[in-house]
Amino acid sequence: MNKNHSALRQSVVSLARWFDTDYGNDDLAAIRAKPDKVEFIRVLPFAILHLGCLGIIFAGWSWTAVAIAVGLYLVRMFAITGFYHRYFSHKTFSTSRPAQFLFALLGATAVQRGPLWWSYQHRHHHKHSDEAEDVHSPNVRGFWWSHIGWITSARNFPTDYSQVRDLAKFPELVFLNRFDSLVPALFAVALFALGHFLGEFFPALGVTSWQLLVWGFFISTTVLFHATSSINSLAHLLGKRRYATEDNSRNSFLLALITLGEGWHNNHHRHMNTTRQGFYWWEIDVSYYLLKALSWTGLIWNLKPVPRAAYENSGRIVQNKNFVADNFPRA
Repeated sequence: MNKNHSALRQSVVSLARWFDTDYGNDDLAAIRAKPDKVEFIRVLPFAILHLGCLGIIFAGWSWTAVAIAVGLYLVRMFAITGFYHRYFSHKTFSTSRPAQFLFALLGATAVQRGPLWWSYQHRHHHKHSDEAEDVHSPNVRGFWWSHIGWITSARNFPTDYSQVRDLAKFPELVFLNRFDSLVPALFAVALFALGHFLGEFFPALGVTSWQLLVWGFFISTTVLFHATSSINSLAHLLGKRRYATEDNSRNSFLLALITLGEGWHNNHHRHMNTTRQGFYWWEIDVSYYLLKALSWTGLIWNLKPVPRAAYENSGRIVQNKNFVADNFPRA
């Protein structure tokens, strides 16, 4: 009876976390002590996201819907690479508090959880890259685990706010992080409503509510997720290594194209606190170009440049595991 009661309670807690991700996370040490395994309750959101793509069967397509899907992919990829990654995780540039919130809001539409959870996991990855403690290393646990499996494990679900105190001091960011399903839900509803509006007032576009929901939300988001996850998985398996870092990070031109510059992963793991990840002119880094353009408006500033050492120590084995302790305040 006690065993059944415990299992039922755990199921209730897991469901409650769909709405409040901090629910039941009081004992982080106990949660992290759990074994890594794929859990059905955590798989379900990804299954729904992928199954939603099948809506194309009855919703059909239009050039308008496809164009919006591509546009939303690009905008939200930039939100992840430019803001979730280069700003929240690494603080490679500065901005105001209102702009910071808007960046977090835009990133939340990508359906990759909250900005504090994302930053916490990424900082942890840099500290333990390709070591046993790295939660998504393909060299430790294999491709599929690093690509998607690790996200479905309960031990990787909570946010350790003690590791992101520089961000956790902003209640508005904590709110977005805690209720991380709210923005995607509202975003999906907004796309459905936009499709209805366009269908009613601009029928020549040939778009419908369901069409825009399927293409703009489900298909665009699913492709966005796999493209982003390819940096966790493929960028540690395929490509070239300019720097002999202690991990297996690699540079890939193809991954850089589909992720707006994140494919220069070996560059990034060697000099992780620079805004730019493509160190040479031929290393296309669209996210950096866009961030540079934003700096001209005054919305962001203090973009951290590529250090001279980046061009002097290629091939050397470097120490790069002091990321969190050395670069972020604890209070």
